[in-house]
Amino acid sequence: MLQALYTKYKPYYKENLILAGPIVVSQIGHMLVHMADSIIVGQFAGTVQLAAVSLVNSLFTLILVLGLGISYGLTPLIAKENGAQNHEECGRLLSNSLLINIFTGIILYSLLHFGTLAAIDHLGQSPEVVKYAKPYLGLLSISIIPLMVFQTFKQFAEGLGFTKQAMFISIFGNLLNIVLGIILVKGLFGIAPMGVKGVGISTLVDRCLMALVMCYYVLTSKNFKKYLQKFKWTFMDKVRSGQIIKIGAPVSMQYVFEISAFSGAAILIGTFGAAPQAAHQIAINLAAFTYMVASGTASAATIKTGNYLGKKDLVNLRISAVASYHVVLAFMSCTALLFILASGILPYIYTNDIAVVEIAAQLLIIAGFFQLFDGTQVVGLGVLRGIGDVNIPTLVTFLSYWVIGIPVGYFLGMHLGMGVKGIWYGLTLGLLTASILLFFRFQHRTKLLANS
Repeated sequence: MLQALYTKYKPYYKENLILAGPIVVSQIGHMLVHMADSIIVGQFAGTVQLAAVSLVNSLFTLILVLGLGISYGLTPLIAKENGAQNHEECGRLLSNSLLINIFTGIILYSLLHFGTLAAIDHLGQSPEVVKYAKPYLGLLSISIIPLMVFQTFKQFAEGLGFTKQAMFISIFGNLLNIVLGIILVKGLFGIAPMGVKGVGISTLVDRCLMALVMCYYVLTSKNFKKYLQKFKWTFMDKVRSGQIIKIGAPVSMQYVFEISAFSGAAILIGTFGAAPQAAHQIAINLAAFTYMVASGTASAATIKTGNYLGKKDLVNLRISAVASYHVVLAFMSCTALLFILASGILPYIYTNDIAVVEIAAQLLIIAGFFQLFDGTQVVGLGVLRGIGDVNIPTLVTFLSYWVIGIPVGYFLGMHLGMGVKGIWYGLTLGLLTASILLFFRFQHRTKLLANS
């Protein structure tokens, strides 16, 4: 029976993994930019400036995901039109998406520069930390505009199944960011040491070059010639813009609900003391890397689902979607086993503090189960995104994280005295709820499509 099942799904496993692999690397690239900034500043500029980087990255990420969500609105539409062989429509969608993303970038820059930059004085942070945080945040706020341009052409290429190029550009960008960051922060080759401002400059330069290279690749490669016949730099219309925003805006809110929930959990855990907070950070950091694989699989599921939808091939749509669930469950089962068996070892990568290691080890055991539900819920979101179903899934994420996850975690952690483990039990329950509801939603929507 298992052999027959494997034979049935094997071609879909291969398709999804080929698509997902480069996307995973690209998404890890987003994480590594801020991680590299933290490591470089921590090694060469000291604790105060590292605290400034940590503060800014936590504020910047919440704004950044709004832009990333809007940019993801293009991918399922491109996949669908490509599946339907409407190649010229892909160029029109790209034109609209580019202008939407540039406008979004400008709005987010304004929000960061005139809102967050002013508010940072009133967050109760050390004046010394704020002094270093401001120039760094100012540079990052500018970088969001070229990042949105990069995202436009990246999502366009990925929607058509070309995922490797964005991966290579992300790798190049990360290497450039690290080398330039070290030079500017430490002050090499006759350049005066810039401290935290140096990583801000390196990140801005990196994102500008990534945008230029990705744009050049898409507009000059023969792979995209037939798709770009109707592409115009200044073309925008209400219908296509509305289609992109109808998908992108709810996706943005999905990310906001998720990230704000984990930020809320971190704040609650911070009330238990420094050791639980550090342990939480270690466990979340490890889980975030394995989550990138699930997220890449979900992005591949969006592309394949949208493609099959365009072809009106609902049989293969369902099989491909279920194969994505299999892939993520298999991977997350392995990482869950790793987290459980190595729970007492992995925290030593980050710290030798025994108190922190003991708490982190307990959280990693919970993370083993956490992984399974986190992986399946993100694949559920990816599959539904591919068929254009984003509004109900957005409500599901809000319900799961803010009606169930955080309140239950608060009750268990604060009122029943379970501490940081109680908060994590609440988050795990929220992810379980999301994974179940999104799977049922997938079953319901695909049956409706089959009967229509």
